[in-house]
Amino acid sequence: MADQVNASHILLMYAGSSRSTATRTKEEALELINKYKADIDGGADFAEIAKESSDCPSGSDGGSLGLFGRGQMVPEFDEAAFNLEVGGLSDVVETDFGYHLITRTA
Repeated sequence: MADQVNASHILLMYAGSSRSTATRTKEEALELINKYKADIDGGADFAEIAKESSDCPSGSDGGSLGLFGRGQMVPEFDEAAFNLEVGGLSDVVETDFGYHLITRTA
């Protein structure tokens, strides 16, 4: 089992999520992240959606978070990232920061 992974993500925050300045509702954020997942499953480019839509500063780099070890991310994110195969896309992951889509890149 890997001790480190390389992953990218798309984060959609909502009003009331941790460190958020977003004005969208939680329901709007969930609807959007589900749309992005469907788009990516249909062949859309993950990095392009991250650049255009992610609320995380990593979005400008296609969502890349680089290499990180177990326990460096919040538990829900950590579990999803480490359970992905390289090239895999997570289901929607909810954390205190909002909704994420995660892809493991290495």
